[in-house]
Amino acid sequence: MRVGVVGVGLIGGSIGLALAQRLDAELTGFDPQAQTLAEAQRRGAIARAASSPADAAREAQIVFVAAPISALPGAIDEVLAAAPADCVVTDVGSTKRALVAATDDPRFIGGHPLAGAETSGVEHARADLFEGATWYLTPGPTTSGELYERLHKTLAGIGATPTAIDAADHDLVMASVSHLPHVFANVLVAQAARALGDERVPATGPSFRDATRVAGASPTIWPDIYLSNREALVALIDETQARLAKVRDALASADRPAIERWNDAARSDREALLGAGLAGGSVYELRAAVPDRPGAVAEIALALGRAGINIVDIALAPARDGRRGTVSLWVQGEEPAQRAVETIAALDIPVARA
Repeated sequence: MRVGVVGVGLIGGSIGLALAQRLDAELTGFDPQAQTLAEAQRRGAIARAASSPADAAREAQIVFVAAPISALPGAIDEVLAAAPADCVVTDVGSTKRALVAATDDPRFIGGHPLAGAETSGVEHARADLFEGATWYLTPGPTTSGELYERLHKTLAGIGATPTAIDAADHDLVMASVSHLPHVFANVLVAQAARALGDERVPATGPSFRDATRVAGASPTIWPDIYLSNREALVALIDETQARLAKVRDALASADRPAIERWNDAARSDREALLGAGLAGGSVYELRAAVPDRPGAVAEIALALGRAGINIVDIALAPARDGRRGTVSLWVQGEEPAQRAVETIAALDIPVARA
């Protein structure tokens, strides 16, 4: 398999190492920093150094664009202009809605691996970085089913769990569980520093350290993330201010029952959130008869993603008449498999357990 990687820092370098070591991929990489490109080649994250994003894409079957968010649109356009007609192009950016809306090429599938480290740079890249990590995919109505299958299998092959999600839903999820916590961390450290003034800073406890671990994250990356997801983030900040106002009022009036209810609800919410998605069990095969058109597989994947059902594996078998094909899906667990059948059937797509 021939793969192009545009941007070979921590994420791009780890993609290269994982593909080389696990799938024996032939990797061509580009990075605007010559030193980074040389280090990626030295470490085996790429086999050949490309002179441009287009050069990295020309003979590829898959291209991963791991550029900063602000540079993604231009880099993706350049890659799509040079990539073969049967090449799937994806990215690793942490916001998706604007990017997906601006790119209607059937070869492009937005992506975002929930993996990383507090370090950066290709010198910290690891082949196991994506082991067990959710890798969000945001296919659109024109997405090629064949290319979605290829990308899904490739990501699963390096240990990730590919999960389809609508681009707008993705950005709301990330604003809630990643971007807003970063905002809080920045606010908390500023609040503590101002409250203490010139006094000697005391030793901090684990609560403060845990809550502020991500404060001041990379100034070259995070401003772009905040701005690219500002609509969802502003809405959540407004909602947070309203929730804080209620807590403030309960404290001001010494309303102990309200404080107890608030604290108990937080514990229950946390347990529900952290316990989500831990289902196990046997794997069941489903077979769906779909029209042979762009977007059909994406429609199924997104519907299952919205229902919280993860696809373990996927395979396409086009029909000889070119009008309808079979999509085989493997889902883990008896109950999720049954819900998957019901979800697909609700799309007016014939489906059955194999």
